[in-house]
Amino acid sequence: MNTHDSPPSARLVLQGITKRYPAVVANSAVSLTVQPGETHAVLGENGAGKSTLMKIIYGSVKPDEGTVLFNGQPVRVRNPQEARALGISMVFQHFSLFDTLTVAENVWLGLDRHLSLAEVTRRISQKAAEYGLDIDPSRPVHTLSVGEMQRVEIIRALLTNPQLLILDEPTSVLTPQAVEKLFVVLKKLASEGCSILYISHKLHEIRELCTACTVLRGGKVTGVCKPAEESNASLSRLMIGAEPPALQHRPAQLGATVLGVNGLSLPRQDQFGVDLIDVQLEVRAGEVVGIAGVSGNGQQELLYALSGEDTRATPAAITVGGQDAGALAPQARRALGLHFVPEERLGRGAVPTMGLAHNLLLTRSEAVGAGGWLSLGRLEAQAADIIRRFNVKTGGPHAAAKSLSGGNLQKFIVGREIDAKPKLLIVSQPTWGVDVGAAAQIRGEILALRDAGCAVLVVSEELDELFEISDRLHVIAKGRLSPSVPRAQATVEKIGEWMSGLWNETVQAHLGELEQAPAAAAEVNHVQA
Repeated sequence: MNTHDSPPSARLVLQGITKRYPAVVANSAVSLTVQPGETHAVLGENGAGKSTLMKIIYGSVKPDEGTVLFNGQPVRVRNPQEARALGISMVFQHFSLFDTLTVAENVWLGLDRHLSLAEVTRRISQKAAEYGLDIDPSRPVHTLSVGEMQRVEIIRALLTNPQLLILDEPTSVLTPQAVEKLFVVLKKLASEGCSILYISHKLHEIRELCTACTVLRGGKVTGVCKPAEESNASLSRLMIGAEPPALQHRPAQLGATVLGVNGLSLPRQDQFGVDLIDVQLEVRAGEVVGIAGVSGNGQQELLYALSGEDTRATPAAITVGGQDAGALAPQARRALGLHFVPEERLGRGAVPTMGLAHNLLLTRSEAVGAGGWLSLGRLEAQAADIIRRFNVKTGGPHAAAKSLSGGNLQKFIVGREIDAKPKLLIVSQPTWGVDVGAAAQIRGEILALRDAGCAVLVVSEELDELFEISDRLHVIAKGRLSPSVPRAQATVEKIGEWMSGLWNETVQAHLGELEQAPAAAAEVNHVQA
């Protein structure tokens, strides 16, 4: 492709972009054109080279070959600061925030130095209110959930008034209502002439939002299309060469209660946290229980209490396999059969600089023999088996965790815990940032584990996912947990209402119907008699 192939009005033109790493060619002769006001999807499975390409545009990665034209002019973007000066902003899938700074301070770092912190704080509040992205500018980032961190990144990008906005998995931890609000924002930006490069594995989003699409496979462009003219199935075929297999969701064969949470109440550990209030929860062997909710409503606090990272609960408030576990540390809970997948992949799920094999040692000890001796051969074989079984694209068992794409690292971490054959698996955001094929595989593995008798608790902000794999659903709002509702009786509208904490009215109405039912049945029996 040459410059004559593209109209001079193009906002962004990539020509023959190539980026090589020692173990892989991330991008190979990639060409792409984005017009002003166009919302352009970049579609591909995990490891296809999408994020690398976006980082090249944003200046955080330098290409080995190829040229970039912005507003018709050749540019060499050497760093993100230069990109922002040109009018290019990016929201990363893995956030670039300083944990010890506040929201306002993090946003301030990327903006014009002439602005005061007070002015930036005011603008954050204004943008947050305008776009429905609720966030407190004074909160330290380390107190935020993943979903709240994503809001910070989006607001930071919007405050630069970009001509080109790059979004890498922007809705992966947003609720359906929040996604709708974000789409209103994005459509408004596009109508004002802002170009948007949009990466997502949610095919229905791409079809609804995007006006053009470039497909990458193995670092190369393999197709272009108009998403509105495609189906989810045809987009899947373009992306991974096939449609993901349909899930087999068999009727639950319930066993004994494996996880019991009995009146769990915990005060927040910091001023920005959420109090847990009288949480009642039961997960039995052979079922998947899902917890939905808007990010920042107590999910993090509940998961810390269940995993053993927070041991302030009374011993009997949490039981695992019938044993009091509220005050047990994570290792002691693993001995009872509890395994846990946190929402933060890097830092909590894996040590970034360690190889995949050594990352197994965070939660697995099969390769540790008598006397504490470590069998490296067994550890490598164990890691290689997980890599093969879960189709993790990586340089091998010794590849550093940080070298993997987000989706491939997620597959490895989920695989590590599923491979442990747990009695109780607690998973937070199981398919965050994972392509449709890998998401179907992970969900299939969760259902297979459940069918084998494992008790599974899934905390997710993707309602489609919860409806697909759960047998029962709860909603968490402001630290309170709703009653459970069978999946067959749950609707998106009902769960959406409950996310605002409005379940008491619904439950009371339902209980009223149940109370009337026995009386009506007795009356019928009396008449029949």
